[in-house]
Amino acid sequence: MPLAIFDLDETLIGGDCASLWSQEMVKLGWVDGERFLAHEQELMRQYAAGSLAMEDYMAFTLSPLVGRTPEEVAHVVEPFVEDVIEPIFYSDATRCLAQHRAAGDRILVISASAHFLVSAIAARLNVDEVLAIDLEEQHGYYSGRTQGVLTYREGKVSRLHGWLQEQGESLDGAYFYSDSRNDLALLREVDKPYVVNPDSALLQHAQQAGWPVLSWR
Repeated sequence: MPLAIFDLDETLIGGDCASLWSQEMVKLGWVDGERFLAHEQELMRQYAAGSLAMEDYMAFTLSPLVGRTPEEVAHVVEPFVEDVIEPIFYSDATRCLAQHRAAGDRILVISASAHFLVSAIAARLNVDEVLAIDLEEQHGYYSGRTQGVLTYREGKVSRLHGWLQEQGESLDGAYFYSDSRNDLALLREVDKPYVVNPDSALLQHAQQAGWPVLSWR
């Protein structure tokens, strides 16, 4: 069965789950709000420009999780996803997922956000298979560090190929949907690239390459 691969932020949802989670951590009192959010937004501007070192973003945004257990974090992530993320699911995205599901395609979400966020959001979309940024745990607590290859830019390609080998899958006939210039490497890997609400750089590339451009709401 072909793979249907989806980016998450600004593709399946009308926002960035990591930025929204940063705002949630402020509400929870886990961080000093004004300074934390100002720096997070500066890092996100670098992401939009394609110049972000993802290691820097993760080190900064994971600092409030140091010393917290995965269970403690999951306890607050569940209502966050229900209250903040579910209302911004793109209806067109849920329809596309349903069409791939009906066709018997295998669905995978691959995102440059933390796994605990991506998996919780994907579960609400009835998607079980996820590749995202994995977090290190020490003695049952988050350390504030990542582990393994980050699912960002070329790292998405690397992680996907490792997953394909583990699963005995291939990219024959595969689809990939994304909004971002940061996913150009993976879009070039698949037979059926689709760009969704693309940024200006990705739109220009898609038009030159003849890739379908979708507007999801």
